[in-house]
Amino acid sequence: MGDKTMTADEAVSRLHSGMTLGIGGWGSRRKPMALVRALLHSGVTDLTVVSCGGPDVGMLVAAGRIRKLVTPFVTLDSIPLEPHYRAARESGALELMEVDEAMFLWGLRAAANRLPFLPVRSGIGSDVMRVNPGLRTIASPYEDEEVFVAMPALRLDAALVHLNRADRRGNGQYLGPDPYFDDLFCEAADEAYVSCERIVDAAELTKEAAVQTLLVKRHTVTGVIEAPGGAHFTSCAPDYGRDEPFQKRYATTPWPEFAGRFLSGDEQRYRAALQDWREEEQR
Repeated sequence: MGDKTMTADEAVSRLHSGMTLGIGGWGSRRKPMALVRALLHSGVTDLTVVSCGGPDVGMLVAAGRIRKLVTPFVTLDSIPLEPHYRAARESGALELMEVDEAMFLWGLRAAANRLPFLPVRSGIGSDVMRVNPGLRTIASPYEDEEVFVAMPALRLDAALVHLNRADRRGNGQYLGPDPYFDDLFCEAADEAYVSCERIVDAAELTKEAAVQTLLVKRHTVTGVIEAPGGAHFTSCAPDYGRDEPFQKRYATTPWPEFAGRFLSGDEQRYRAALQDWREEEQR
């Protein structure tokens, strides 16, 4: 329970090819993008990614790092269709398990509680069962005999999430309007790496916010990474909103050009390239 701080590169060095990786956030909101960029600089590939997808999925797909994706959706929110994910789906470049949002939630809850599955009504009577022939149903053992989808646990080898604040021991705090599923990602994983806008003393976490905002508990966290602006270009309310001009640039630029300019170096070079681009836009 001691000091768990590390760098993004140190966290990614603990990941390996072929693993199942959960990525927190939601669409283009509070994604652990600094960790995703560090992952892109590594040789880790052949991933099964579990995510309410946004540019995390788009970038990893474009870079050829994802073998299988488990998701209820992939979107940039203000841009409905994530272009790199769309291209990968149209070309058949990855295996997909697409499920209802409630099924996704219960899959994470099953994993967090070390259960093989949980029964859920979502999916019954829909094409979810047709496009996922591996899914099974289960009948209630009681008098009602209702039939449910037996949603399998979404067990993770590792999880990456981004929060507003954390302490050095791994207690993580969200300050925005929605916790998303970040706590469940951490609980469902063998290892969890939490990036945050700022590391503070534990006592500071509840000085200006309620104890209920302490979403992630330290016993579920392996490493803590201080990464100011670490969700960019997605939002991290209330610290900052989505960088809409930059997101548009990402969505409309061919991947090799975008990656060559903004992802060819470490985090410091990313920030420098971002600043250069902003100055160009102002001219």
